Amino acid sequence: MARMHTSHPNPTEEPRMPAPEPSPPQSSLLAAASRSGANADVERILRGPSGLGTAGLRLARREEPPAPPAPPTPSAVPAEGNPIPGLYHHPVPEPDPVRVEEVSRRIKDWALDEVDLYPEEWEEQFDGFSVGRYMVACHPDAPTVDHLMLATRLMVAENAVDDCYCEDHGGSPIGLGGRLLLAHTALDALHTTREYQPRWAESLHSDAPRRAYRSAMEYFVQASSPSQADRFRHDMARLHMGYLAEAAWAQTDHVPEVWEYLAMRQFNNFRPCPTITDTVGGYELPADLHAQPAMQRVIALAGNATTIVNDLYSYTKELASPGRHLNLPVVIAEREGLSERDAYLKSVEVHNDLMHDFEAEAAAVAVAFPVPAAQRFLRGVAAWVDGNHYWHQTNTFRYSLPDFW
Repeated sequence: MARMHTSHPNPTEEPRMPAPEPSPPQSSLLAAASRSGANADVERILRGPSGLGTAGLRLARREEPPAPPAPPTPSAVPAEGNPIPGLYHHPVPEPDPVRVEEVSRRIKDWALDEVDLYPEEWEEQFDGFSVGRYMVACHPDAPTVDHLMLATRLMVAENAVDDCYCEDHGGSPIGLGGRLLLAHTALDALHTTREYQPRWAESLHSDAPRRAYRSAMEYFVQASSPSQADRFRHDMARLHMGYLAEAAWAQTDHVPEVWEYLAMRQFNNFRPCPTITDTVGGYELPADLHAQPAMQRVIALAGNATTIVNDLYSYTKELASPGRHLNLPVVIAEREGLSERDAYLKSVEVHNDLMHDFEAEAAAVAVAFPVPAAQRFLRGVAAWVDGNHYWHQTNTFRYSLPDFW
């Protein structure tokens, strides 16, 4: 068993992202490329494409993305709930209560009046999700509430798909692929003949998940660049593929090996949420910088770590639900022959290793790509990671910890 990282404190006063000047950690990024090579990539990206007919395709060179708003003043009120003992994380200030209240009001109006998302008997669960507090905590640099609502609608729509197609509210692994494919066309439009186009357009209003996806994506496309919108569609396809892998295992009653489970969780995870942090922040990480392998590794590690946080905080909730729910402690217990307690504690170590790798790789990318948009994007992803933990820790309506300590 790997050793627990207990020597790392969780101070709020230490910066999340190291300044670019110090030497970066010895990571896979620096093993693969030199500093000069990375800088050459940056210059090439900012110059834009070259050659016949490409003059109109160059990026507008902007030295600085819009400055983020000042961070909220930390609240003296302690956060609800208790963090998991030994879990490596960074506490965050309490989210701005004015923004939380406004986002909560707007998202409920959208859910009820615009997309008819849920029946009256689900209202307590919708309110208990505390999505306004979640999104304000995860996006501290959002310039306006309108920007926050871009992420909030998408988060609620994604959860509607998960609940209604996969989980608690009528979900089933049987036939999931067909349902997901049709829902995905609300994000990635069908291009077909005139005869069949109206039937497809009508189908986008046929159930709550598709109504939510269609509406949330329309708002997002209005605020994002074509590249940002396409990035999100691609990440949602990844998410849906992860849903299908988990559903296939459920249908065959298969418990994957631990590495197989972690592979599935790299797709069935939170990745679509932090990757829109630039749109929510009102700026854009250029597509070529987003596509750099080193940046992709940072994003993947962030998604993986935040998803294991969900496994750990939802552990007792899932144990109390009907059927067997796969999560990392359950898989480790079965595949490695550990007790429930030891499997849970080892899962904490797996999370901590992912977090340390994420932070080391992010620091290396910050050095290798000293471009303002890249620096801000890395800070935004780190803020999302911290806000995601905050929400899980404080959402005592949904989550409670096992008695393992």
